Amino acid sequence: MRGHTAYALSADDAVAPRGVPLDLRSTMTPILFVYAKGGPPLEYAVPHMAAHAQVHVLALAPLPRTTESVWLPGCASVTTAPPGEGVELVDLICSHARRVGAEAVLTLSEYAVVAVAHASLRLGLRGAGERVAGARDKRLMRRIWRDAGVPVPEFAEVHASQDITAAFETLRPPLLLKAAWSAGSTAHLTVWNEQQAEAAWKTGRSVMEASSAQGYAELHAADEGVSDFLLEEIVTGEACDWFDGDGWGDYVSVEGIVADGHYHPLCITGRLPTVAPFTERASLAPAALPNALQRRIEEVSRAAVDALGLDTCATHTEIKLGADGAMWLIEAAARFGGVMTTRQVETVFGLDMIGMLVRQLLGREVAYPERMLTEGEGAAGSLVVLAVDPEGRPWTTLPAWDFDAVDWPALVAPGSRVELVRESSIAPGSPVPPYEEAGGANSMAALCFLTAESAPELLADCGRILAALPSALTAPSVAPAAASAAAPTASPAAARTEPSALSADRSTPGSTA
Repeated sequence: MRGHTAYALSADDAVAPRGVPLDLRSTMTPILFVYAKGGPPLEYAVPHMAAHAQVHVLALAPLPRTTESVWLPGCASVTTAPPGEGVELVDLICSHARRVGAEAVLTLSEYAVVAVAHASLRLGLRGAGERVAGARDKRLMRRIWRDAGVPVPEFAEVHASQDITAAFETLRPPLLLKAAWSAGSTAHLTVWNEQQAEAAWKTGRSVMEASSAQGYAELHAADEGVSDFLLEEIVTGEACDWFDGDGWGDYVSVEGIVADGHYHPLCITGRLPTVAPFTERASLAPAALPNALQRRIEEVSRAAVDALGLDTCATHTEIKLGADGAMWLIEAAARFGGVMTTRQVETVFGLDMIGMLVRQLLGREVAYPERMLTEGEGAAGSLVVLAVDPEGRPWTTLPAWDFDAVDWPALVAPGSRVELVRESSIAPGSPVPPYEEAGGANSMAALCFLTAESAPELLADCGRILAALPSALTAPSVAPAAASAAAPTASPAAARTEPSALSADRSTPGSTA
């Protein structure tokens, strides 16, 4: 690997960063962690939860075996179960929470936030609250923001073919067709006329059905997760009006926590330009924005989150940046950003957001910053490997994925490092999947975590890596048996693992949400 390593975190690394006073007594308090696809990798998340509570896992999806030796020691118990949906799913979560005596229930997955919120309400525990759907259903979200005067693109809900006709009578094309319950830019398609929209709607439903089969879809309302769509106007971003330097994408995210109804914006993360239509390529911290502009973004995010009326949860709020200071809300979620956003924030800003949320859900002390942090130390990013070049053109060849084959130090600055996030990457030797616009992040081959001495260096590192692929992937394919043998295994005594109704996770990494 020539000096760069696959990412792994030991339980010893779970110290108390800024904002989280470590209370050793709190590690004995049981919590229920509901695992589903998406969200931060378990190799990072579980040690950070286990530093503040006794973690019992209810897995609604196959667990990542490649990193089991890292996350399993942090679990007091692990139970797997088919998820069901609606009331049945809430019943399952409540039953297991009572069984382990959980004093808090949380999830880091977009697809389980609604079910976990309803379960927490029934159990009388802190959670996102009864209005959680507004942070999940993109149609309801936009109605709430429009009524509250928060800037959003013009949109129309799509329930039938006549809704598409009506949308083109009132909205200005091109329009973006979106699945209302999707994540990771899945089932997002640009359309210019009614015929294209009809075809895209059919394609979008097929994509959501395929995503659902792989576990990347809404769990509480499975049917709606496949069928519900909207059309919205595509607003034009102008990154050059906002950022210091070129190369940045034209939108940002504000990471935060709502604590008993009070919103705490914590920091802003930036992006590389998206891949058509709007698939995320990299999340970067810090965002190279002047302090005054960060404060403006902070206030818009506050208006958006306050309008949603959430109780206690993480928040991830995406905002489009236009010309002359214009802003539009893209969406918000009642969970942390996906990929390695939580580790980026800890690396740059010193905030252990997962630990902070656990403590808040348990009613313990959390030292929030007085205002959103606008400056940090160094830079960190999550780079998604997609089979497209820097201009978004598909690769002409699809080589086997092999992190070790790449001369990473030759591609990054002397003070930078590149690590493979194994849990979010396909197995060595597997062919890189082709990029499909409608599939969004479902086309992801791998996830890399980068650190650099500054934001400009991080941006340049990402650019050089994207330009070097796929030619840098020159190693021959690894036989499946060899790849399986290389996977780490955990000690049987590390935790009590109950019989599984689900197989190990060997699917493509999927959503970055």
